[in-house]
Amino acid sequence: MTAGPQASRDSASVRAMLRASSFALVALAALAAFAPAFAQDIRGLEVCTAEKAMDRRTSCLQSNVEFLHQALEKQKRDLQLKLDAASREAAAQKAELAALQAELAKLRQALGDLRKSKPDNKTDKK
Repeated sequence: MTAGPQASRDSASVRAMLRASSFALVALAALAAFAPAFAQDIRGLEVCTAEKAMDRRTSCLQSNVEFLHQALEKQKRDLQLKLDAASREAAAQKAELAALQAELAKLRQALGDLRKSKPDNKTDKK
């Protein structure tokens, strides 16, 4: 007995809902890990358990997934900006360190030259 087109559509919609739900859970966990501590309610997230009709509940879950996706993208952009700024700062510090090391090498060379050219002025006083 083969399953009809209705069974495959139901199966596909169940898989899609499971993917959306799992993505929402992963996204929520990521937000909790990277964002400051939230209260139990997340501003902008809808409570989908109140919906009785499956199509409305599915729509609600899709809305939540979209909201979480947007929140993750915002977090990603913010973190990328911070990483870029830290990278620029590290590069500037490396350049400054290289300049200071070059200056130190010049000063050591000049000090060595002064020591070589200066005769010993030490005289034994006994």
